[in-house]
Amino acid sequence: MRLLSRWQNSAGERVRIALHLKGISFAYVPVSSLAPGEYARLNPQGLLPALDIDGHIIAQSSAILDYLEETYPEPSLRPADPIVRAEARAFAALIASEMHSLSVQRVRRFLQSDMGADDDKVAAWINHWLVLGLDALEETLRRRPVQWPFCFGTEPGWADLHLVPQLSAARRLGIDLSGYGLLSAVEERCTELEAFRLARPEAQVDFPPS
Repeated sequence: MRLLSRWQNSAGERVRIALHLKGISFAYVPVSSLAPGEYARLNPQGLLPALDIDGHIIAQSSAILDYLEETYPEPSLRPADPIVRAEARAFAALIASEMHSLSVQRVRRFLQSDMGADDDKVAAWINHWLVLGLDALEETLRRRPVQWPFCFGTEPGWADLHLVPQLSAARRLGIDLSGYGLLSAVEERCTELEAFRLARPEAQVDFPPS
């Protein structure tokens, strides 16, 4: 099993966290190490990451995570209770489908190169969508009937592996996270765990030297 990705790719980081949480052996392959055009040949979508299973390519982190959960069911990354499980999936979907997809580099580049947006307008775009999402995520955690140490349980899982990379990306994009105490507390607990540390950008072989 090969994970093709890049050190600074939050979708790829989600998958790395899941692989480490489940204890699945995999080879991390930086796309920069491939021959020119090779990744496009493997993955016509061209987006990161992709999972290569004996020549079968799974694109999109959500599809990869579903595959891992179905084929390596223990330990499960989703809560056992159906309602809580749905809540965790909704939490993760807000991050992956709304926040991440509206703030990725190719969107920012399009705003600048094709729409003529200057740096201030791009920053306003990013701030609007990320703060809107962060506010909703913080309120979601505040309303939980049980204030678990992680997003939706006593162990990290589906929601947490989406949250931690997104908070890192938000910081990198200049978002002030000081008002998100519940989200930050979950992040702090996660970053103490080996699975999250091993998945961090700086732990990858293609992380640029300082």
